[in-house]
Amino acid sequence: MNTLKKAIALMSLALLCLGLFSGCVPRTAAADPDKLQVVATIFPPYDFARQIGGENAQVTMLLPPGTESHSYDPTPQDIQRIQNCDVFLYIGGHSDKWAQDILDSIDTSGMQVIALTECVYLLEEENVEGMQQEPGEEAVHEEDAHVWTSPANAMQIVTAIGDAMIEADPEHAAAYEQNRKAYLEELLALDRQLQDIVSHSQRTTLLFGDRFPFRYLAEQYGLSYYAAFPGCASQTEPSAATLAFLIDKAKAEDFPIVFHMEFSNEKVADVICEATGAQKRLLHSCHNVTKDEFDRGETYLSLMEQNAANLKEALS
Repeated sequence: MNTLKKAIALMSLALLCLGLFSGCVPRTAAADPDKLQVVATIFPPYDFARQIGGENAQVTMLLPPGTESHSYDPTPQDIQRIQNCDVFLYIGGHSDKWAQDILDSIDTSGMQVIALTECVYLLEEENVEGMQQEPGEEAVHEEDAHVWTSPANAMQIVTAIGDAMIEADPEHAAAYEQNRKAYLEELLALDRQLQDIVSHSQRTTLLFGDRFPFRYLAEQYGLSYYAAFPGCASQTEPSAATLAFLIDKAKAEDFPIVFHMEFSNEKVADVICEATGAQKRLLHSCHNVTKDEFDRGETYLSLMEQNAANLKEALS
């Protein structure tokens, strides 16, 4: 038995003991045996699946609301949910190696597995003008996993998820197909809205005082950008040269908006705004949501609608 299999066995035993002796309540409701069980690692595929599944599927998100995805570690309960689900949805690629390791250690013959990065054409992260690398740090040459930030990609992912749910639960195929069709129409309307905003804008460049996990969004709508870091960078403090570059660009091109992303400390954006008089706005990558956003029922579409409004302001 390899190390991961041993770890899973030990965690499953620990989970059983917790359930028997401490009355531990899992993060989500108990599995409903009458519903298709779908488990997603992060918010976008979770939301896509619940839009398709409706009342016939029970969809679980492993990443707790308010948690930074890059610091997430699966719990024993999470591993058990993956083992017992009918459909498993994860990002794939380097960022989800933990999920691939779990899949490699269990029998997946009875489940449908969808990796988002296998649904679309992948782009590499890039170091654009102004991003200063730390001494000895190599340039980024890995694929950007934030594939859902483009509505066109989201449509391809939704199509694949729908196929997996239909394959896993053919009894409710008609309902899944109807829900998927309706949701794809909403995503297409979002795509057209964003196309219209960009085509009627004076600008085509964004300024980000933060990481930039929007490579696919920018590529789809012909937008360029300046940012402090690539999308998956671990840094939170830019070099003095990068900060000076972004401030100079904001002044020279009179950027009205400086963007930050969710779960950011917003310090870089604040400094640029204070130096230039620009306004600060959120561009939400939808990677995860806060507890408040989750509790009030925010969806991929509602967050992207807010993004559309902020993009319109920034590009005017």
